[in-house]
Amino acid sequence: MPYNLFYGQLSFETKESQRGGFHESNAELKNFLLYLKHLKQSDLLNFDFDLTSFEFDVGQGLYFKSTIPQGFGVGSSGALTASLYDRYVQSRLDFDKTKNSERILALKKDLALLESAFHGKSSGFDPLLSYLNCPLLISANSQIQPVYLPNTKSEAKGALFILNTKRARKTEALVNLFLEKLKQKDFEIACEKELIPSTNDCIHSFLEGNSHSLLKNIETLSHWQFEYLKPMIPTLYQEKWEQGLKSKQYFLKLCGAGGGGFLLGYSPDFELYKKNFQDSEVRVLFKL
Repeated sequence: MPYNLFYGQLSFETKESQRGGFHESNAELKNFLLYLKHLKQSDLLNFDFDLTSFEFDVGQGLYFKSTIPQGFGVGSSGALTASLYDRYVQSRLDFDKTKNSERILALKKDLALLESAFHGKSSGFDPLLSYLNCPLLISANSQIQPVYLPNTKSEAKGALFILNTKRARKTEALVNLFLEKLKQKDFEIACEKELIPSTNDCIHSFLEGNSHSLLKNIETLSHWQFEYLKPMIPTLYQEKWEQGLKSKQYFLKLCGAGGGGFLLGYSPDFELYKKNFQDSEVRVLFKL
């Protein structure tokens, strides 16, 4: 689902931008240009990305003006990819919040090819979310459709939240670590028999607005990640993660590849949770 606290847009160099990360962003776009040229030469770029205009703009000081923290699992590269697709793809799949799953999947495939420049491999889901700017549900048979989120209940004690670890991470290395673990038969079976079902149960509980069921399912998911994905949990937060599992006051899960950035959490009594962790930067997403 989109998170509107952060934003990003393509812009051009100014005196102000020179003090705000312009050089790093412009250099990243230059590397992206080389990646696109390689795709073009290899006949892998099968849609009309306007390389000529993009190369000219990069030379004129194009950069991504963004408040999205990089390496925090909230879609910084996805937002950049969506912006580049929107500006430079001439035959882009332009449509409103369509329910045509085939067209959404085609768009997702194109965006994945572009975002692979940043992670080595991309599902295309983050840039798709940024481009369509609406909550999306992907089903087991790869169908994608927009969904409605439950109404947040201001009087509710429970809350779904994000916790800032204040540590950036490199996504590609963590994705590769997960893919290596998948080569182990026991881990592959655990993903199929435990991780996927508990993740799906969390999603359905949330969409139904069922806080009791969500609490039970996210506890299961949090236990699983602590057991199997502990190397991806920031060291400074492993103890806090385990405290939540033991006290049942809150439960944490990884956002994206883990390793830092934000953690997603749920607490049945958010005010109690806040008292225990007053030193943490926490933002409520939904009260349930």
